Amino acid sequence: MRKAGTLALLAAAGLLPFWLMASGLADEENYGPFKPVQTSRGTVLADGNGKTVYTYDKDTKNKSNCYGPCAASWPPVLATATARPVGDLTISERADGTRQWGDAGKPLYTSVKDKKPGDVAGDMTGNVWHIIKEH
Repeated sequence: MRKAGTLALLAAAGLLPFWLMASGLADEENYGPFKPVQTSRGTVLADGNGKTVYTYDKDTKNKSNCYGPCAASWPPVLATATARPVGDLTISERADGTRQWGDAGKPLYTSVKDKKPGDVAGDMTGNVWHIIKEH
């Protein structure tokens, strides 16, 4: 089934998070590299491979504070050179010159603890890592 058809079905069933609908991400042209994924904690934002994405409380708007060993455990969700912000999704430059996706300026990461799509093992780690879920 095409992505747009799947999104339409999820929207009709009330399974798309409000941030996905409100930001226009449910529109195939504005979907960006992310998708909604059902998990044990509800619908969360995931990267193109279905890995849950997280925010880090120690980051500030458009500034990552996760490098070295932190980034080894929490790989940044990197944006390509041609990627453009869409909806609430932003792109900021990391100290190493790479570009990182963000949610309203909060840099996004995946967790090495998550082994398959829909895993949310990183949620609440150290009380500073959080999934982006339906509110």
